[in-house]
Order: sequence, then structure tokens, then C-alpha cells
Amino acid sequence: MKKRLSAAMVAATLGFFALGAPAAQADQPYWQCVTFARMFSGINIFGDAWTWWRQAVNGFRTGHAPETGSVLVFQPYGAMTRGHVAVVSDILTERVIRVTHANWGGSRGRVEENVTVVDVSDEGDWSRVKVWYNPIRDLGTTVYPTYGFIYKEAGNAAVGAFENGRRMAQAGASGVQ
Repeated sequence: MKKRLSAAMVAATLGFFALGAPAAQADQPYWQCVTFARMFSGINIFGDAWTWWRQAVNGFRTGHAPETGSVLVFQPYGAMTRGHVAVVSDILTERVIRVTHANWGGSRGRVEENVTVVDVSDEGDWSRVKVWYNPIRDLGTTVYPTYGFIYKEAGNAAVGAFENGRRMAQAGASGVQ
């Protein structure tokens, strides 16, 4: 009964908050998730997405709770052999966030903004998530394992980097240099 109630609460939250990702434009550049996440978040880590967590431990604050502008690091799973990284764009509830990311699923090479991600872990630690899948207008069926969140130090520099990354992504999408 508790799981059904939790599922109903998540569904109600999604119904209230989920707007889906906007359709990508044909003139956008081809984005890799790591290039986009680095630019959009200002967190300067390089290499495949799954390596970000190990690299971040020595130079960045890491944890298991979302913060706006932090990067959620997905573990390699199934066909996603190099992992994935996504930037938290909004926190809706303690178990529902929105991310902006690139090169995910049906949007190969494209940026998706404000995509809903739900924590489905038993502990509420964001170690297992489901991601909104726009073609079906619902959460996807796959549960993805994650390492956690990498945080940029708080303050105006992080906010500035986040906004600069957003402006650069929009300029790239419109062809403006």
C-alpha cells in the first residue's frame, strides 16, 4: 500500500510539474553530454561521464542530494556504456528534479531542457532514478543507477557559470557565435 501511495504521489507531482522537454531544433549542433554538462555547469571535468565521479572526489564537493547547477552522474548501464551526466536545472520536491542534458535517448546529439527525473531508490538517496521519456509523455521504464551529484562551489561564480553555459548553448543552437 505504501508503494502504491508513493507511486500515486509521484504521478500527481509529475502531472503538476511535467511539461516535457521542448522539441529540439534541426539546426542545433551535435552535443555530447560531457561537453554540454561541463559548459553548462562550469564544472571542469573531462573524460567519459562515468569517470566524473571518481575525478570529482578530490576536487569537488559530492553528495546524494540535488542542488540547482549540480551535475547528476549516471553509472554505466545497459547500452549506456560510458555513463551520462546531466545538470540539475530545478528542484521540484525532495524526490523530483528537472535536468538539462544532451545526447539522451531519442534526442541523440541534442539538448533537452527541464527533463523530469524521479528518485526511485528505497533510501531516497538518488542512487536509482527514472527519467521522463517525452515520446510516451511519461517516465521511462528503465531504472538507472547513479553515483550522485557533483556540486560547484556556491556563490555568484557558480551562478554566473551556469547562466553563461546556458547562454552559450542557446547561441550555439541559433548559430550565433
